[in-house]
Amino acid sequence: MPTRPTSAAATTAVLALLLAGCGAPSAGGAGSADVPDGFPLTVVNCGAEVTIEAPPQRVVLLKSAPVPALHALGALDRVVARAGLYPAEYYDAATLAELDAVPLLTDETDTDGHLQISREVVLAQRPDLVLGQVDSVDRAGLAAAGIPLLEEPALCPAGGPQEPSFEDVHSQLALYGRVFDREERAEEFAGELRERVAAVERRVAESGQPRRTAAVLYPTVGGGVTYAYGRASAATPQLDAAGFDNVFADVGERVFEVSGEELLARDPDVLVLLHSDGDPAAVEAAVTSLPGATALSAVREDRVLTQLFNFTEPPTALTVTGLERIVGEFGP
Repeated sequence: MPTRPTSAAATTAVLALLLAGCGAPSAGGAGSADVPDGFPLTVVNCGAEVTIEAPPQRVVLLKSAPVPALHALGALDRVVARAGLYPAEYYDAATLAELDAVPLLTDETDTDGHLQISREVVLAQRPDLVLGQVDSVDRAGLAAAGIPLLEEPALCPAGGPQEPSFEDVHSQLALYGRVFDREERAEEFAGELRERVAAVERRVAESGQPRRTAAVLYPTVGGGVTYAYGRASAATPQLDAAGFDNVFADVGERVFEVSGEELLARDPDVLVLLHSDGDPAAVEAAVTSLPGATALSAVREDRVLTQLFNFTEPPTALTVTGLERIVGEFGP
Protein backbone atom coordinates (compact mmCIF):
# COMPACT_ATOMS: atom_id res chain seq x y z
CA MET A 1 0.00 0.00 0.00
CA PRO A 2 1.38 3.47 -0.85
CA THR A 3 2.56 5.55 2.07
CA ARG A 4 -0.05 8.12 3.02
CA PRO A 5 0.82 11.77 3.83
CA THR A 6 1.62 12.37 7.49
CA SER A 7 -0.09 15.18 9.36
CA ALA A 8 1.89 18.09 10.78
CA ALA A 9 1.21 16.88 14.31
CA ALA A 10 2.52 13.43 13.54
CA THR A 11 5.59 14.90 11.88
CA THR A 12 6.32 17.00 14.96
CA ALA A 13 5.95 13.94 17.16
CA VAL A 14 8.35 11.95 15.03
CA LEU A 15 10.92 14.71 15.06
CA ALA A 16 10.62 14.95 18.82
CA LEU A 17 11.16 11.21 19.11
CA LEU A 18 14.22 11.50 16.87
CA LEU A 19 15.73 14.28 18.96
CA ALA A 20 15.07 12.36 22.15
CA GLY A 21 16.71 9.26 20.69
CA CYS A 22 19.75 11.22 19.52
CA GLY A 23 20.25 12.52 23.03
CA ALA A 24 20.46 9.04 24.55
CA PRO A 25 23.97 7.53 24.46
CA SER A 26 24.32 3.97 23.16
CA ALA A 27 27.19 1.53 23.15
CA GLY A 28 29.66 2.62 20.50
CA GLY A 29 27.37 5.44 19.34
CA ALA A 30 27.88 9.17 19.23
CA GLY A 31 27.21 9.48 22.95
CA SER A 32 29.61 6.71 23.98
CA ALA A 33 32.75 7.46 25.95
CA ASP A 34 34.77 4.92 23.94
CA VAL A 35 34.41 6.47 20.48
CA PRO A 36 37.38 5.18 18.40
CA ASP A 37 40.21 7.41 17.27
CA GLY A 38 39.47 9.20 14.01
CA PHE A 39 35.96 10.20 14.98
CA PRO A 40 34.17 12.48 14.39
CA LEU A 41 34.95 11.57 10.78
CA THR A 42 34.27 13.92 7.86
CA VAL A 43 34.11 12.45 4.36
CA VAL A 44 33.09 13.81 0.97
CA ASN A 45 30.14 12.08 -0.69
CA CYS A 46 28.39 13.34 -3.84
CA GLY A 47 30.35 16.56 -3.47
CA ALA A 48 29.06 17.21 0.05
CA GLU A 49 30.95 17.03 3.34
CA VAL A 50 29.38 14.43 5.62
CA THR A 51 30.33 14.15 9.28
CA ILE A 52 29.97 10.84 11.10
CA GLU A 53 30.19 11.39 14.87
CA ALA A 54 30.95 7.75 15.71
CA PRO A 55 30.74 4.32 14.02
CA PRO A 56 27.00 4.03 13.21
CA GLN A 57 24.85 1.74 15.30
CA ARG A 58 21.40 2.45 13.81
CA VAL A 59 21.58 2.33 10.01
CA VAL A 60 18.61 2.57 7.67
CA LEU A 61 19.05 1.14 4.17
CA LEU A 62 17.11 2.69 1.30
CA LYS A 63 18.98 0.82 -1.47
CA SER A 64 20.33 -2.69 -1.82
CA ALA A 65 23.77 -1.84 -3.25
CA PRO A 66 25.65 -1.49 0.11
CA VAL A 67 24.51 -4.87 1.48
CA PRO A 68 27.49 -7.03 0.33
CA ALA A 69 29.98 -4.48 1.71
CA LEU A 70 28.18 -4.29 5.06
CA HIS A 71 28.11 -8.07 5.31
CA ALA A 72 31.80 -8.36 4.47
CA LEU A 73 32.65 -5.71 7.08
CA GLY A 74 30.56 -7.40 9.77
CA ALA A 75 28.33 -4.33 9.98
CA LEU A 76 25.04 -5.64 8.60
CA ASP A 77 23.82 -6.27 12.13
CA ARG A 78 23.83 -2.49 12.64
CA VAL A 79 21.04 -2.06 10.09
CA VAL A 80 17.81 -1.52 12.03
CA ALA A 81 15.47 -1.13 9.03
CA ARG A 82 15.47 -1.33 5.26
CA ALA A 83 13.23 -0.21 2.42
CA GLY A 84 13.16 -1.11 -1.25
CA LEU A 85 13.88 -4.31 -3.17
CA TYR A 86 16.42 -6.90 -2.01
CA PRO A 87 16.27 -9.82 -4.46
CA ALA A 88 17.55 -13.04 -2.90
CA GLU A 89 19.60 -13.77 -6.05
CA TYR A 90 22.11 -11.10 -5.01
CA TYR A 91 23.17 -12.76 -1.77
CA ASP A 92 24.75 -15.89 -0.39
CA ALA A 93 22.97 -17.81 2.37
CA ALA A 94 24.80 -16.06 5.22
CA THR A 95 24.06 -12.57 3.88
CA LEU A 96 20.45 -13.45 3.18
CA ALA A 97 19.98 -14.76 6.72
CA GLU A 98 21.29 -11.49 8.15
CA LEU A 99 19.18 -9.43 5.79
CA ASP A 100 16.01 -11.37 6.56
CA ALA A 101 16.42 -10.39 10.21
CA VAL A 102 16.19 -6.68 9.31
CA PRO A 103 12.61 -5.31 9.31
CA LEU A 104 11.35 -4.16 5.91
CA LEU A 105 9.60 -0.78 6.06
CA THR A 106 8.22 -0.90 2.51
CA ASP A 107 9.02 -2.18 -0.95
CA GLU A 108 6.44 0.02 -2.69
CA THR A 109 7.72 1.67 -5.89
CA ASP A 110 6.14 3.84 -8.55
CA THR A 111 5.89 2.93 -12.23
CA ASP A 112 9.47 4.17 -12.78
CA GLY A 113 10.82 1.97 -9.98
CA HIS A 114 11.33 4.82 -7.49
CA LEU A 115 10.89 3.89 -3.83
CA GLN A 116 7.79 5.31 -2.17
CA ILE A 117 8.58 6.18 1.45
CA SER A 118 8.17 9.29 3.58
CA ARG A 119 10.93 11.04 5.48
CA GLU A 120 8.91 10.68 8.67
CA VAL A 121 8.91 6.87 8.41
CA VAL A 122 12.71 6.93 8.14
CA LEU A 123 13.11 9.40 11.01
CA ALA A 124 10.96 7.20 13.23
CA GLN A 125 13.72 4.57 13.14
CA ARG A 126 16.07 7.03 14.95
CA PRO A 127 18.93 6.35 12.50
CA ASP A 128 22.44 7.65 12.97
CA LEU A 129 23.16 6.96 9.28
CA VAL A 130 21.03 6.48 6.16
CA LEU A 131 22.49 4.65 3.15
CA GLY A 132 20.91 5.54 -0.18
CA GLN A 133 18.93 8.56 -1.30
CA VAL A 134 15.45 8.64 -2.81
CA ASP A 135 13.28 11.52 -4.00
CA SER A 136 11.35 11.80 -0.74
CA VAL A 137 14.32 11.20 1.59
CA ASP A 138 17.26 13.32 0.51
CA ARG A 139 20.46 14.60 2.06
CA ALA A 140 19.14 18.09 2.83
CA GLY A 141 16.01 16.84 4.56
CA LEU A 142 17.95 14.42 6.76
CA ALA A 143 20.67 16.98 7.51
CA ALA A 144 17.99 19.25 8.96
CA ALA A 145 17.35 16.48 11.50
CA GLY A 146 21.08 15.96 12.12
CA ILE A 147 21.28 12.63 10.27
CA PRO A 148 24.09 11.93 7.78
CA LEU A 149 23.43 10.22 4.45
CA LEU A 150 25.84 8.35 2.17
CA GLU A 151 25.08 7.43 -1.43
CA GLU A 152 26.86 5.22 -3.93
CA PRO A 153 28.93 7.71 -6.02
CA ALA A 154 27.56 6.41 -9.34
CA LEU A 155 24.02 7.23 -8.15
CA CYS A 156 24.75 10.79 -6.97
CA PRO A 157 22.11 13.26 -8.24
CA ALA A 158 24.78 15.35 -9.98
CA GLY A 159 26.31 12.27 -11.59
CA GLY A 160 29.16 9.95 -10.68
CA PRO A 161 32.64 9.33 -12.08
CA GLN A 162 32.95 10.00 -15.81
CA GLU A 163 35.38 7.13 -16.34
CA PRO A 164 34.31 4.39 -13.87
CA SER A 165 36.59 1.46 -13.08
CA PHE A 166 36.75 -1.40 -10.62
CA GLU A 167 38.84 0.89 -8.42
CA ASP A 168 35.58 2.74 -7.68
CA VAL A 169 34.39 -0.48 -6.00
CA HIS A 170 37.45 -0.47 -3.76
CA SER A 171 37.20 3.27 -3.01
CA GLN A 172 33.61 2.98 -1.79
CA LEU A 173 34.51 -0.11 0.21
CA ALA A 174 37.36 1.83 1.84
CA LEU A 175 34.87 4.60 2.70
CA TYR A 176 32.57 2.13 4.43
CA GLY A 177 35.59 0.68 6.23
CA ARG A 178 36.41 4.10 7.67
CA VAL A 179 32.79 4.90 8.56
CA PHE A 180 32.22 1.59 10.38
CA ASP A 181 35.76 1.44 11.83
CA ARG A 182 36.53 -1.71 9.83
CA GLU A 183 39.39 -0.43 7.66
CA GLU A 184 41.51 -3.58 7.88
CA ARG A 185 38.66 -5.85 6.84
CA ALA A 186 37.74 -3.43 4.01
CA GLU A 187 41.28 -3.68 2.68
CA GLU A 188 41.19 -7.48 2.86
CA PHE A 189 37.87 -7.66 1.03
CA ALA A 190 39.11 -5.23 -1.64
CA GLY A 191 42.07 -7.55 -2.18
CA GLU A 192 39.73 -10.51 -2.63
CA LEU A 193 37.71 -8.59 -5.22
CA ARG A 194 40.84 -7.49 -7.08
CA GLU A 195 41.97 -11.11 -7.35
CA ARG A 196 38.58 -12.19 -8.69
CA VAL A 197 38.69 -9.52 -11.40
CA ALA A 198 42.31 -10.40 -12.22
CA ALA A 199 41.35 -14.08 -12.53
CA VAL A 200 38.68 -13.21 -15.10
CA GLU A 201 41.08 -10.98 -17.03
CA ARG A 202 43.69 -13.75 -17.10
CA ARG A 203 41.11 -16.22 -18.34
CA VAL A 204 40.08 -13.84 -21.13
CA ALA A 205 43.68 -13.02 -22.11
CA GLU A 206 44.78 -16.66 -22.15
CA SER A 207 41.82 -17.76 -24.25
CA GLY A 208 43.10 -15.99 -27.35
CA GLN A 209 39.49 -15.25 -28.28
CA PRO A 210 39.05 -12.10 -30.39
CA ARG A 211 37.29 -9.20 -28.68
CA ARG A 212 33.61 -8.93 -29.34
CA THR A 213 31.04 -6.15 -28.91
CA ALA A 214 28.23 -5.88 -26.39
CA ALA A 215 25.50 -3.55 -25.18
CA VAL A 216 24.01 -3.26 -21.71
CA LEU A 217 20.35 -2.24 -21.76
CA TYR A 218 17.55 -1.57 -19.29
CA PRO A 219 14.29 -2.31 -21.14
CA THR A 220 10.84 -1.16 -20.06
CA VAL A 221 8.59 -4.17 -19.68
CA GLY A 222 5.20 -3.77 -21.33
CA GLY A 223 6.37 -1.26 -23.89
CA GLY A 224 8.15 2.05 -23.53
CA VAL A 225 11.66 3.42 -23.38
CA THR A 226 14.76 1.24 -23.68
CA TYR A 227 17.81 2.61 -21.90
CA ALA A 228 21.46 1.93 -22.76
CA TYR A 229 24.59 2.33 -20.61
CA GLY A 230 27.46 4.43 -21.91
CA ARG A 231 31.01 5.35 -20.99
CA ALA A 232 30.12 6.83 -17.58
CA SER A 233 28.55 3.58 -16.37
CA ALA A 234 30.11 0.55 -14.69
CA ALA A 235 28.96 -1.44 -17.73
CA THR A 236 31.96 -0.24 -19.74
CA PRO A 237 34.78 -1.49 -17.46
CA GLN A 238 32.77 -4.62 -16.71
CA LEU A 239 32.42 -5.46 -20.40
CA ASP A 240 36.07 -4.57 -21.02
CA ALA A 241 37.25 -7.02 -18.36
CA ALA A 242 35.01 -9.70 -19.89
CA GLY A 243 36.61 -9.24 -23.32
CA PHE A 244 33.95 -7.04 -24.91
CA ASP A 245 33.82 -3.50 -26.27
CA ASN A 246 30.75 -1.52 -25.20
CA VAL A 247 29.14 -0.37 -28.46
CA PHE A 248 27.90 2.73 -26.60
CA ALA A 249 31.26 3.62 -25.04
CA ASP A 250 31.42 6.67 -27.30
CA VAL A 251 28.42 8.13 -25.45
CA GLY A 252 29.62 10.12 -22.44
CA GLU A 253 26.44 9.63 -20.40
CA ARG A 254 25.90 6.95 -17.79
CA VAL A 255 22.44 5.95 -19.06
CA PHE A 256 20.31 7.30 -21.90
CA GLU A 257 17.38 6.44 -24.12
CA VAL A 258 18.18 4.39 -27.20
CA SER A 259 16.02 3.59 -30.21
CA GLY A 260 15.67 0.24 -31.88
CA GLU A 261 17.16 1.76 -35.02
CA GLU A 262 20.29 2.90 -33.17
CA LEU A 263 20.67 -0.48 -31.50
CA LEU A 264 20.36 -2.23 -34.85
CA ALA A 265 22.91 0.11 -36.42
CA ARG A 266 25.48 -0.80 -33.78
CA ASP A 267 24.47 -4.49 -33.81
CA PRO A 268 26.33 -5.80 -30.72
CA ASP A 269 27.46 -9.41 -30.64
CA VAL A 270 25.82 -9.92 -27.21
CA LEU A 271 23.19 -8.17 -25.11
CA VAL A 272 23.15 -7.87 -21.32
CA LEU A 273 19.71 -6.84 -20.10
CA LEU A 274 19.24 -5.36 -16.63
CA HIS A 275 16.11 -5.30 -14.49
CA SER A 276 15.14 -4.53 -10.89
CA ASP A 277 12.65 -7.33 -10.30
CA GLY A 278 10.01 -9.41 -12.05
CA ASP A 279 10.21 -12.11 -14.70
CA PRO A 280 13.51 -12.18 -16.68
CA ALA A 281 11.63 -13.66 -19.66
CA ALA A 282 9.41 -10.57 -19.81
CA VAL A 283 12.51 -8.36 -19.74
CA GLU A 284 14.03 -10.25 -22.66
CA ALA A 285 10.74 -10.11 -24.54
CA ALA A 286 10.71 -6.31 -24.16
CA VAL A 287 13.82 -6.22 -26.37
CA THR A 288 13.21 -9.13 -28.72
CA SER A 289 9.76 -7.72 -29.56
CA LEU A 290 11.18 -4.37 -30.68
CA PRO A 291 10.66 -3.65 -34.40
CA GLY A 292 13.59 -5.13 -36.31
CA ALA A 293 15.00 -6.91 -33.23
CA THR A 294 15.15 -10.24 -35.04
CA ALA A 295 17.83 -8.71 -37.27
CA LEU A 296 20.11 -8.16 -34.28
CA SER A 297 22.98 -10.66 -34.25
CA ALA A 298 22.64 -11.17 -30.47
CA VAL A 299 18.92 -11.95 -30.75
CA ARG A 300 19.23 -14.08 -33.86
CA GLU A 301 21.99 -16.20 -32.30
CA ASP A 302 20.48 -16.21 -28.78
CA ARG A 303 23.36 -14.37 -27.10
CA VAL A 304 21.27 -12.54 -24.52
CA LEU A 305 21.83 -12.51 -20.75
CA THR A 306 19.25 -11.02 -18.38
CA GLN A 307 20.45 -10.20 -14.89
CA LEU A 308 19.50 -8.02 -11.95
CA PHE A 309 20.51 -4.36 -12.00
CA ASN A 310 23.10 -4.41 -9.18
CA PHE A 311 25.12 -7.07 -11.00
CA THR A 312 26.31 -4.17 -13.16
CA GLU A 313 25.37 -0.87 -11.54
CA PRO A 314 26.47 0.87 -9.36
CA PRO A 315 30.12 -0.31 -8.93
CA THR A 316 30.07 -2.67 -5.93
CA ALA A 317 31.14 -6.21 -5.08
CA LEU A 318 28.07 -7.35 -7.02
CA THR A 319 29.59 -5.84 -10.17
CA VAL A 320 32.42 -8.36 -9.80
CA THR A 321 29.86 -11.16 -9.52
CA GLY A 322 28.12 -9.76 -12.59
CA LEU A 323 31.42 -9.84 -14.48
CA GLU A 324 31.85 -13.52 -13.60
CA ARG A 325 28.29 -14.21 -14.73
CA ILE A 326 28.88 -12.54 -18.11
CA VAL A 327 32.04 -14.58 -18.74
CA GLY A 328 30.28 -17.71 -17.53
CA GLU A 329 27.49 -17.12 -20.05
CA PHE A 330 29.46 -16.02 -23.10
CA GLY A 331 32.93 -17.48 -22.55
CA PRO A 332 35.79 -17.69 -23.19
